[in-house]
Amino acid sequence: MRAADPSSPRSRPAIRRAGRSRTGRPPSARATTAILVIACTAQFMVILDVSVMNVALPAMRAELRLGPAGQQWIVNAYTLAFAGLLLLGGRAADLVGTRRAFLAGVTAFTLASLAGGFASEGSLLIAARAVQGAGGAVLAPATLTLIMRTFTEPAARTRAMGAWSAVMAAGGAVGGVVGGVLTEYAGWRWVLFVNVPIGAGLLAAALVCVPAAEAAGNGTHAGAGEGAGAGAGTGTGAAGGLRRLDVPGAVSVTAGLTALVHGTVASGTHGWDAWMVWGSLAAGVLLLTVFVAVELRAPHPLVPLATLRRRTVATANLLVFCMGAAAFSMWFMLSLYFQQVLGESALVAGLCFLPGSAAIVAGAQISTRLIARTGPRPLVLTGMTISTVGFLWMSRIGAHDGGDYVADVLGPFVLATLGAGLAIMPVTAAATSGTPPHEAGLASGLVNTSRQVGGALGLAMLGTVAAHAGGGAAGYGRALLVGAACTAAAGAGALALPRLRLRETDRREPGPGRRETNRFPRKG
Repeated sequence: MRAADPSSPRSRPAIRRAGRSRTGRPPSARATTAILVIACTAQFMVILDVSVMNVALPAMRAELRLGPAGQQWIVNAYTLAFAGLLLLGGRAADLVGTRRAFLAGVTAFTLASLAGGFASEGSLLIAARAVQGAGGAVLAPATLTLIMRTFTEPAARTRAMGAWSAVMAAGGAVGGVVGGVLTEYAGWRWVLFVNVPIGAGLLAAALVCVPAAEAAGNGTHAGAGEGAGAGAGTGTGAAGGLRRLDVPGAVSVTAGLTALVHGTVASGTHGWDAWMVWGSLAAGVLLLTVFVAVELRAPHPLVPLATLRRRTVATANLLVFCMGAAAFSMWFMLSLYFQQVLGESALVAGLCFLPGSAAIVAGAQISTRLIARTGPRPLVLTGMTISTVGFLWMSRIGAHDGGDYVADVLGPFVLATLGAGLAIMPVTAAATSGTPPHEAGLASGLVNTSRQVGGALGLAMLGTVAAHAGGGAAGYGRALLVGAACTAAAGAGALALPRLRLRETDRREPGPGRRETNRFPRKG
């Protein structure tokens, strides 16, 4: 692939759009800060939308006449679309350009939020939530890809990823407070409408600040794939990239996960002996088998087998799966426990999540400071051990029908969230370490997919456990006990992570013809 002539007038706008001066110097601190703010704000909006719903669920249930299964589907419709299409979204960021993917994701997410706010019945709201999840699936990996491609020096990238992880964690925790305030004073519809001005602002900022020429097939990006061909700079790179997207793989994995979750959730209503339950589960297994077969034969699979053969990538994604299963279920169960068992309002229930928000942010900041010296493994192991203690302690809420927030929830809740905050950034860094620039979107998509798949299946599983335990405090306590098993499994799995440590010496930016070095080389 021939590089564009820097002296050509036609190449100058492309150079500026790529975030580089005509002398080849890196983008200014002001430009990189703007991109970091845009990426973090977008990720905050996506994660906020998951947690903000939890506090509003009782109000939605009352107005739209939803049952317990309907409440779960408001969350799972988003999560399943998000999880099933994240890999496609990650590849889209690589193949058609991060900027295009970012703008498409923000647009879909914002319009679906607007439609969901006007929903007049539960099915319409669930459908809007699914479209939101699809938009988020394109948007979320684009945010991490922006960071990985903008911050090329190891130390700067670690700081940026620390900020991204902290914002992601805060979005998950602060969502309860935001949802409580909006539900109490403006109505539950505003937990959806709030995304509209945020999305509009992101669209405007991204059009101005995010580099435009990053697709694989555009020679202006140093990390572009070698298979770009003659379409570079002509507008055919994006079209060629779209043809390389593995749509059959995305459809089969999304449908398979949906069938598995449907079967699991249905068991809480119809029992495990119902044909509907086993039919859905069998369909899910069949569709996921089809997904594997498609990936083995696809010319451009969503998940290249070589990627999953990397020990660090495979192990880290398995840990993220277990962490997501525990965390998603905890927020959901506690929101219902605060309002349905303790009898708190939506606002008070949201405020009850504030200590967890602070603990997650504190844990993320601590891990960011320590990871250069310790590597990911000790931090993930420590974080998951602390979380397991918190979940075990918190499961005692099922010992009696009543309860008290300070005596029964506050202490274990802080422990569980502090441990999660400690582990989020290190496990994400481990999962994306050593990734070539042209696979940055794939790596970030895998991390987010593992978290969301774990969250969807975990919520379905723990929700079923709670239903079979009779619901109420006893059911929530039993579900949290299973959550403790998930965090314990993640802690044990952390021992399989390689002994990695941040390299501070190699600060050179990978250029054309030079592969990016693993920023977490082995000790010794």
